[in-house]
Amino acid sequence: MNETAVESPVELTESAARRVAEILKSEPVGSFLRVGVDGGGCSGFTYTYNLTTEQSDDDLVIERDGAKVVIDPVSLDILRGSKIDFIDDLMGRMFKIDNPAATASCGCGASFAL
Repeated sequence: MNETAVESPVELTESAARRVAEILKSEPVGSFLRVGVDGGGCSGFTYTYNLTTEQSDDDLVIERDGAKVVIDPVSLDILRGSKIDFIDDLMGRMFKIDNPAATASCGCGASFAL
């Protein structure tokens, strides 16, 4: 299911799009960032980030400002309504997902519970 950032059930911020586009410049043509959710981590689930060229027909595709992010349907069920951001501050540089479905998260924000 191809959707633009405007109608997408997951928001990719300008900052995140800029960082993804920057990363993709050094990757093979056709690469994109796959964001997903896996079981595990100190709070139950972890966010995953992988650079790949493999895409399925039922993936959600978000394109913004030269960035392409893809989310599989199972992860989308958990990420629906989330905002993917990129933070660059004194504490470090990282992608951050603001997920309204998460009821708890670990201190670093890498894992969460539903």
